[in-house]
Amino acid sequence: MGAETSAAIWENSHDRISYTAPRGHAFSYYLEGGTGTRRLDVSPRTGRPGVVCIMPEGQTSEWEITTPFRFVHLYIPDNRLRAAFAQVHDCDARRMDLPELTFDEGRELALPLVQLSQAARCQDILLADAALSDLVGRLGKRAIAVKGGLPVRQLRRIDEWIDAHLEDRIRLADIAHLADLSPFHLHRMFRMTRGIALHGWVTNRRITRAKKMLEGSSPLIEIAHACGFSSQSHFSRVFKEQTSMTPSAYRAVRRGP
Repeated sequence: MGAETSAAIWENSHDRISYTAPRGHAFSYYLEGGTGTRRLDVSPRTGRPGVVCIMPEGQTSEWEITTPFRFVHLYIPDNRLRAAFAQVHDCDARRMDLPELTFDEGRELALPLVQLSQAARCQDILLADAALSDLVGRLGKRAIAVKGGLPVRQLRRIDEWIDAHLEDRIRLADIAHLADLSPFHLHRMFRMTRGIALHGWVTNRRITRAKKMLEGSSPLIEIAHACGFSSQSHFSRVFKEQTSMTPSAYRAVRRGP
């Protein structure tokens, strides 16, 4: 799915697996089997079809598998998940509530994870993107006292300015001036609030605009310039990094057969 994010169908049996402080978050939904799967470091309970596991970034775990099973895995980096949460919920990324879950009924997350399994089977990137957005929308918010960071009104002003200047070369100093902050403080507080560096946020906005433009018939070079990329090759490289598809392939998928 690009940006170090992936969905996969995973099968295993008669194995023992350990994860030590892994990078990124992992969501799992058991499609078949699981009654012979135990998490040794938590409880003697076993899995079963329809249950959800969430392993937040850095969570160590140890598993024993004695019978065959199949589940869908979603792997997603912390900064991508937090940035998506901030955008979907229009709130501070630090409010994201991501509990550790083992063999939970997880009804709220079941549907998007099932959709991800369907997307993985048929290599449907659009379905995978939609399922990921749905999953992020179902994550809860923590009622915490947020200290530091940028207020929502200021973030919206920054977003509006970015969207109005996507075709230009955007500099950190420009947005710092807009926010009446030093570049250092803007960089630190933006990342604290949105969960992602300002450069990554701007790239996401550019890719979002490019996706919309690819639904039309504009030449790729025009889309590249309209989205602030220095060349068509630069646009193609970044687009593929973020989506796992070239712009041409994405356009073909959007248009269908």
